[in-house]
Amino acid sequence: MPMPMELQHASEDFERFLADARDRADLATRNQTYTMVEAVFRVFRRRLDLAEAIRFAGALPPILRAIFVADWNPDEPRRPFADRAALTAEVQAVREHHNFAPDTAIAVTAQALRAHADAAALDRVLATLPAEAAAFWAV
Repeated sequence: MPMPMELQHASEDFERFLADARDRADLATRNQTYTMVEAVFRVFRRRLDLAEAIRFAGALPPILRAIFVADWNPDEPRRPFADRAALTAEVQAVREHHNFAPDTAIAVTAQALRAHADAAALDRVLATLPAEAAAFWAV
């Protein structure tokens, strides 16, 4: 079996995603953008159980999938979804001294994700998760 195309072009696809997310968030660097995206993923992941998180990760492009599961403690207590302001504050608190995530961090990450992932696959997975999960990724 040949290597899947999504793996053959993973780095290029990830760079396009990062550039898009950077521009949408009006950030200056790839590092700032990476921190924002990683924080958004962590905040979302904390609200899912293990099976839900694995299903969601399966809908992500390869490098984003790796970021989503990196440094994950599946024994961490599951947190409830909160309002957008509270979730954004939690995003901005991840590595707070190196975090330049704007107040729109969740929305711009969702926009970039939908532009660079299989949106239909993402929606299919979100339909299996708590209703708040779909609201989190709504654009």
